Amino acid sequence: MKNTALTSTHQALGAKMVPFAGYMMPVSYEGVNVEHETVRNKLGVFDVSHMGEFLIEGPNALVLIQKVCSNDASKLTVGRAQYSCMPNETGGIVDDLIIYRVKDEVYLLVVNASNIEKDWDHIAQYNQDIGAVMRNISDGYSLLAIQGPKAVEAMQSLSSVDLAEIKFYHFVVGDFAGIEHVIISATGYTGSGGFEIYCKNEEVEQVWNKVMEAGTPYGIKPIGLAARDTLRLEMGYCLYGNDIDDTTSPIAAGLGWITKFTKDFVNSDALSKEKERGSENRLIGFELDDRGIPRKDYDIVDSQGKTIGRVTSGTMSPSLGKGIGLGYVPAIFADPGSKIFIQIRKNRIPATVIKLPFYKA
Repeated sequence: MKNTALTSTHQALGAKMVPFAGYMMPVSYEGVNVEHETVRNKLGVFDVSHMGEFLIEGPNALVLIQKVCSNDASKLTVGRAQYSCMPNETGGIVDDLIIYRVKDEVYLLVVNASNIEKDWDHIAQYNQDIGAVMRNISDGYSLLAIQGPKAVEAMQSLSSVDLAEIKFYHFVVGDFAGIEHVIISATGYTGSGGFEIYCKNEEVEQVWNKVMEAGTPYGIKPIGLAARDTLRLEMGYCLYGNDIDDTTSPIAAGLGWITKFTKDFVNSDALSKEKERGSENRLIGFELDDRGIPRKDYDIVDSQGKTIGRVTSGTMSPSLGKGIGLGYVPAIFADPGSKIFIQIRKNRIPATVIKLPFYKA
């Protein structure tokens, strides 16, 4: 089990540490509801250094990325980022990721921690005939997510960069917290605004301490993975291993908007045909009409009790005070307003399909 460069810091703060994606990670400090509300209303800082980072470089870097990723990375200019996914050859998804264009021929791919080795092998397989330069820098870099509506105001004193000028899914390589060259990215997994900071492992303790110091007047708190999950679920953001995986197509998962058929990529022909005919099953968001908490792998049933799907993510929404979840159902049940039921032990709890996101600021 690996540690991040901040493991001892989390332990000193009293974090509950759990194994996650091969790392010991802080799941909570004060409790999921308190941490969730802190990010929604003020700001919090997450250590997400378990995420993987690949550099793809050289004249053929874009050719490789275009082949393995579903979105159109040719649209990226230096200083812009893009959400994408890597389809596999059988209709599923290898991983979802963020692509950063750092320089003209240098791209940073940020992938999920549990998929680092799998992703690397998948990309390398297609690179055999393309010849881009690939570097796995995951073990040398840390990632902090500073999230919440107070993030810009609280963090401005730490950088000469005008943080308010960094647009969503844009980034700057600049000074932050006394470190000269870090990536300051206006991205995140919470829906409450903020930044993600990429720096070297030997720099991250200084960055963490200065972030906590600058954020103290604004109510900053350290936030664990449990609140990260409830925050992303309220936004309807997919979690790899739950809502998307090697068997779920990006079309069925509602990721058609990052699946661009203006280019050739892995399995693009089959996915294009699926988009034309429509997916047999679709990922939906639902709210429980009665009390209850939906959990992963609970059955979704129809009014007669027949199983029609399964819950892929579920929780009691701290912001909404009701049970919410994601799951796959046949297309006939997928329209907003459709009535379904969640089998919670012996009880069939009525639920309504809704248009995502659940939470609207």
